[in-house]
Amino acid sequence: MVEKQRILIVDDDENIAELISLYLTKECYETKIVYDGEEALKAFPVFRPNLILLDLMLPGIDGYQVCRELRAISQVPIIMLSAKGEIFDKVLGLELGADDYMIKPFDSKELVARVKAVLRRYQAIPTVAAATAAKPAQENYVEYPDLIVNLTNYSVTYRGHPVDMPPKELELLYFLASSPNQVFTREQLLDNIWGYEYIGDTRTVDVHIKRLREKIKDHPNWSLATVWGIGYKFEVRK
Repeated sequence: MVEKQRILIVDDDENIAELISLYLTKECYETKIVYDGEEALKAFPVFRPNLILLDLMLPGIDGYQVCRELRAISQVPIIMLSAKGEIFDKVLGLELGADDYMIKPFDSKELVARVKAVLRRYQAIPTVAAATAAKPAQENYVEYPDLIVNLTNYSVTYRGHPVDMPPKELELLYFLASSPNQVFTREQLLDNIWGYEYIGDTRTVDVHIKRLREKIKDHPNWSLATVWGIGYKFEVRK
């Protein structure tokens, strides 16, 4: 029997939390509801969720702080839920490591679609056991001076050292580096990396590029270049 995927719902509004739980239970997910940030941090190691739906406005420890603390110990996918729709709030949430950001009130079908999409991306990451059990004949990787991006085992090596990177950052880097000097618009990057019609601000691409640049500095032979008014490219110089 296939084990159900577990979703931790963190929201101090009991009605909204119960409604979300109902939607997800109908989709055969196992859910657990907690109503504040402290409870969320306590429940995380016990419930071991596959994904967290995290409200921002929580009593005590707010959602931003919960996200910070979880990201210090885990890369579990997090979808933030908030009535705040300003760009600043979205960008802050994404910079802290959230995988998606939904504005309340939201449509139940959209919520379920985003949960499924985020889980699909994370399921693409092979487990250690699976990786050692079967080695693929051909690995998907790109290599440049001082940089190796391997999509098979989701690893990045920069200047001889491994770099910790969430899946979407790595996929974005790999996608750009796989097509050197080709310019992609933000919409094209969203469509290719996120794998579904992303309903939201294309600023999410800018946030992920910013994170990549903090970890992977420009090199004399290559760089993550901005093409003003259009998008981005992985620029390779001879």
